[in-house]
Amino acid sequence: MRKYVAIAAFAVLTSCGGSSANSPVEETKKDEPLAQSKNSSDFNLKFTDLLNNYYHLKDAFVLSNSEMATSSAKLLVSSADGFKVEEVKADSSIVEMAKGYLQTVSAEAKALSQEKDIEAKRKSFQMISDAMYDLVRTVRFDKDVVYHQFCPMAFNDAGAYWLSATADIKNPYFGKKMLTCGEVKDSIDFRGK
Repeated sequence: MRKYVAIAAFAVLTSCGGSSANSPVEETKKDEPLAQSKNSSDFNLKFTDLLNNYYHLKDAFVLSNSEMATSSAKLLVSSADGFKVEEVKADSSIVEMAKGYLQTVSAEAKALSQEKDIEAKRKSFQMISDAMYDLVRTVRFDKDVVYHQFCPMAFNDAGAYWLSATADIKNPYFGKKMLTCGEVKDSIDFRGK
């Protein structure tokens, strides 16, 4: 009986765990799961709308178009005021921080739309940009990459940041005067994290 148990054990070991030099072991590559957002699709849709309104405002400054900046700021106010930050999958302190950033975006966009001078509008845009950067990081927006860009010469060499959907530099603080002045300082990418 022991003889049969030993033969059976030997057969199992050599067929399952043993490998010989003559029989290559093929590895099967597993399919990787698709990256899924931790936020709801409704949240991502509304946040993307908010970001797109911000990007339209940025583009108005790239074009040095004051009227377009005013109308884009009004759209940004509408999307910021209508955004339901409670949909963020986070604790209450994160939700409260996000609300504060949204309020800053809304208030500065309202102020921007009242300004007549494009340079004064750009100062409000800087504050909106800073609040949007903090907001994207706070809610951990994970649908797209957001680029944080910087111009060291803006506002008499004080420097200023803005957000972009691409790594290409299109400077909203100088427009056509110095369109490519600036650099990417950060890329906010929570996809797959």
